[in-house]
Amino acid sequence: MVARIPSLNGLKAFESAARHMSFTKAADELNVTQTAISHQIRRLEDELGVRLFLRLKDGLALTTEGQGYFPGVRAAFQELRYSTQMLHESSNNSTLTVSTLVSLASKWLLPRLPSFQKAFPDIDVRLTASTELVDFRKGGIDAAIRYGSGTWKGMRADWLMSDEIFPVCSPKLLASPEALKSPADLASHTLLQVSGMTNNDWSKWLSAAGQPMKLAEGTRLTFDLAMMAVQAAIDGLGVCIGRSTYVDDDLKAGRLVAPFDLKLKSDLGFYLVTPLEYANSKKIVAFRSWLTGLVHSPAP
Repeated sequence: MVARIPSLNGLKAFESAARHMSFTKAADELNVTQTAISHQIRRLEDELGVRLFLRLKDGLALTTEGQGYFPGVRAAFQELRYSTQMLHESSNNSTLTVSTLVSLASKWLLPRLPSFQKAFPDIDVRLTASTELVDFRKGGIDAAIRYGSGTWKGMRADWLMSDEIFPVCSPKLLASPEALKSPADLASHTLLQVSGMTNNDWSKWLSAAGQPMKLAEGTRLTFDLAMMAVQAAIDGLGVCIGRSTYVDDDLKAGRLVAPFDLKLKSDLGFYLVTPLEYANSKKIVAFRSWLTGLVHSPAP
C-alpha cells in the first residue's frame, strides 16, 4: 500500500529547519513565527508516529529517523523549486539557450543566426555546442538541434533537414598530377573522415560508386569533428567524405568542389528537439518558426 503524503506545511517546515538546523532560521525563511514552525513539525511527527528532531539545550539534532527522512524530502523540494524556476524562465525569460552539435553550429547555424536576431531582437540567443546528448533539466537548455531518427522520448521533435553524402576536396587537388577523374582515382589520395555515427560514410559511398571496399582501407585521416575534416579538405590534405549540411557554404564560396556527381541521401536527419512541457513557449515557437522557414524555403 502506498503511504499517504503527510501535511505539506509540516514537510516544508521540516525541510527548512533540517537544512538550517534551526527553527528560528526556518521561521525567517518561511515568513512565519518560530512557534508556528515548532507546532507544524510537532504535528508532522505525530502524523508520522516518529520523532524527527532532538530538542537539545544547545540546539537541534536530527534523530536517526530524521536523518533518514531528510534527504528524500530535501530532494523533493529541490525538484519543486527547480521545476517552478524552469516554468518561469521558459515563459518569461528572453534568453533562448540552444544546444547543438559543434560542427553544425560552426558550419551552418552561426552564419545564419543574424537573420533570427534581426527578426526577433527581443530574444537573446545563447548557444552551447556539444557532441553529447544534453540533459534539458540540469543544463538549462530550452531547445536542441540533434541528428538522428527523430525518436526522443518525452520530446517534441521537428524535422529540419537530411544530408546528402558525397566527396569534396580543394579545387587545387583537381589540378594536381593525381587529378580525380573517376572514383577509382581516390586510391591515390588520403581519405578524410569523421568518427562516430558517420564513420561508415566512405564505405557507403564507395559501394554505391561500384568501387572495391579495399579502396576505403587506404591512407586515412580521421577527425572527431566534421568541421575539422572539412577544413583539412580545404587545406588540401585529402578528399573528405562530406555531408551537405557541413560543406554547402564552402562549395558555394569555391573553397571546396565536388569532383563526382554521385550523392547519397542519408536515412537520418537533423531535428529541433524541445521538452513537451515548454515546447510552445513564445521564444521556442519563434525559433522553431524561423528555423523551419529557413530550411524549408527554396534555395536562392
